[in-house]
Amino acid sequence: MAFLTGEVTYSRGLEGVVAAITSIAAIDGEEGKLIYRGIPIELLAEKSNFEETAYLLWFGDLPKKDELENLKRDLVEHREIPQFLVDCLKGAPKDTHPMEILRTCVSMLGCFDPDKNDNSRGANIRKSIRLTAQMPTIVAYYSRLRRGLELVHPDPKLSHAQNLYYMLTGEVPNEEISKLMDVILILHMEHGMNASTFAAMVVASTLSDMHSSICAAIGALRGPLHGGANERVLEMLQEIGTVENVEPYILNALKEHRRIMGFGHRVYKAYDPRARILKEYAERLSREKGDTKWIEIAEKIEEVMIREKGKKGIFPNVDFYSGIIYNLLGFPKEVFTPIFAIARVVGWTAHVLEYLQANRIFRPRAIYNGPLDVEYIPIDKR
Repeated sequence: MAFLTGEVTYSRGLEGVVAAITSIAAIDGEEGKLIYRGIPIELLAEKSNFEETAYLLWFGDLPKKDELENLKRDLVEHREIPQFLVDCLKGAPKDTHPMEILRTCVSMLGCFDPDKNDNSRGANIRKSIRLTAQMPTIVAYYSRLRRGLELVHPDPKLSHAQNLYYMLTGEVPNEEISKLMDVILILHMEHGMNASTFAAMVVASTLSDMHSSICAAIGALRGPLHGGANERVLEMLQEIGTVENVEPYILNALKEHRRIMGFGHRVYKAYDPRARILKEYAERLSREKGDTKWIEIAEKIEEVMIREKGKKGIFPNVDFYSGIIYNLLGFPKEVFTPIFAIARVVGWTAHVLEYLQANRIFRPRAIYNGPLDVEYIPIDKR
C-alpha cells in the first residue's frame, strides 16, 4: 500500500520550502538586508511614513501626491469602530490578552463590513484599508479600558502613527515621537513569508474572506516564537535587573539551553537591519528620557550574546530593542504585540491581495508513519 508515491522530501517547519512568488518584499539573511518593493528598509525608515509605505506595499509603487492624500483620507474616515464592538470591549474580562481581543474584534468587524459578501480585488483593497484604520482603535480602546482610563477617540487631524500614540497615551506626540512611531510601524509592516503571513495566505487560498485571513494571522502572531517575543524581552530585562547580572544570567541560560528572547532568526544569519535601526532610536530615547537602565542592560546582553553565539549567526532581531522603546514611550507591556499586528496587517493584506491574483489552494502532504492493517476490536472486547 503506497500512501505517498515517488520521492518525498520532509522539511521540518517547512524550512527552505518555497510556497509563493512575490514582488512585495525580499530578505537577504546572509547580508542582513530587507527591501520593500526594491527599496531598502533603511531608506524607508529615514524618508517615508506609514501611509506612503502602506501604499507602496498594497499598490506596488510610491504614491503620487493625490494618491497619498486619498489614502490618508480613507484611513482617517474608517478609524472609528461600531458601538457594538465598544460595548464588547467594555464587557470583556480585564485579564484578557489584547491579542485575543484584537482577534475577536477583527472577526466581528467582518460582520459589519459593507463588502462582507464581496471577495473581488476592489472589495478586498477596501477591506484592507478599513482593517488597517480600525485595528489601532481596538487596541487603544481596550488598553485604556483595562487600565480604568477614559477612551481617547481618533483625531482626524493626526497621521496614522501619531493617532495610535495619541489614543494609547492621551497625548499628541511631538515631531520626534511622531517620526519614531512612523519608523516603528514601517519596520514591522512586512517581512516576507513568516508564520503569520503564511497563515493568512492559507486561509485566503480557500477563497475565504479577508477578515478570516487576518484572524488567522493574528492568532499566529500571538505566539512567543513570533510576535509575542517582544513582551518576553522586557520580562527578561526586568528579571536580570542590573548590568552586573547580565553575564552570569546569559551564560547560565545558555548552559541550560534556554532561549534568549530577541536573539536569532530563522532567516537572518547576520544582524537584523530592523534591530540596528531600532537600537539607535532606543539609545537616543533612553538618553532623552533620562532612563538608560534598560538600554545598558540590553547592550550588555548583546555584547555577551554576540561573543558567545555570533559565529553561529545569532544576533539581535527586531523584538530585542522594540520592547525597550515601547516601555520608554509609556506603552503597557501587553500592547507590544498588538502594535506589531497594527503594522503587519498591511503586509498580511498585501500578500493576500497578491496571492489571490493567481490563487491555488494550499494543500501540502504529510508522511504517514503510523501502523497499517490494525484490527478493529469491538468495544465490548477492548
